[in-house]
Amino acid sequence: MDATTREMIMTAYDDTYSDACAQGHNHARAHTEALIAAAMCLAAIMGVEDTEAHNQIAALNLGKS
Repeated sequence: MDATTREMIMTAYDDTYSDACAQGHNHARAHTEALIAAAMCLAAIMGVEDTEAHNQIAALNLGKS
């Protein structure tokens, strides 16, 4: 994954996480929604299957401090 794609994925994650929290979801639910959004974004950009997109997003450890 190139830097531009990674940045778009991280933006999708961050925006969705923030939106979910603003809607009153707890952090675990917001994280789950954000991971799904990031995977959907990756699948659309790269043209990979959903399972592969989810695996690649999981490998990025988004939201982990």
